[in-house]
Parts: sequence; structure tokens; C-alpha cells
Amino acid sequence: MGTTTKKLDLNALHASATDACITKTLANPDRLLLLCQLTQAEQCVSDLESLLDIKQPTLSQQLTVLREEALVTTRRDGKQIFYSIASKEAMAVMAVLYEQFCKPGKRGKK
Repeated sequence: MGTTTKKLDLNALHASATDACITKTLANPDRLLLLCQLTQAEQCVSDLESLLDIKQPTLSQQLTVLREEALVTTRRDGKQIFYSIASKEAMAVMAVLYEQFCKPGKRGKK
């Protein structure tokens, strides 16, 4: 047995796995739509509402979940609040999902 194996740091792996567990958050279609839209550009609430046809109460509820899960960040400009993807890691995950599921013309293609 001349091969040495590197011992895994299970605590670090567990912490990383916990950070990566966003699938429950992404399982909601409205949240996935919001994040897909935000991969393209920062958006204000009124633009998100009209672009995605998500009514204000639902939109606010889903944006709150995304903020609590640290997937989006906000910026205030006067009375408007703008949302964007919160981290490069979240953007990387969403970029793959956007290419596979959200990009125009992708529906029904295999």
C-alpha cells in the first residue's frame, strides 16, 4: 500500500455541505423563477412582479425566504428596493440552472 490517502476533515466537509444545501429553497417554482431572472441583472420589485407575473404578496414572501437563505441581497435607491444574487457561489449554481431550465428556447428540448 504505497498510496497515502488524505484524511478527510469531516467537520469542514459537513459545514460545506450545509452551506450547499439550497435545494429546498430552489424547489419552489416562484423562487426559482426569481433567481433565474436575477442571474440576468439586478431587478427592482415592481419589475420582477411584471416580468414574472407573480403577485405582490407572493413575491414579497418568496423574496423574504431568499433573503433569509442569503441567496439574494438588496440595495435601496429612494423608495425602490433592488435585488441581486448574493454571492458568486449562488450565481454559479444559478447560471447552470438558468442554462438548463430558464434560458429562452430551452423548454421541451433534450
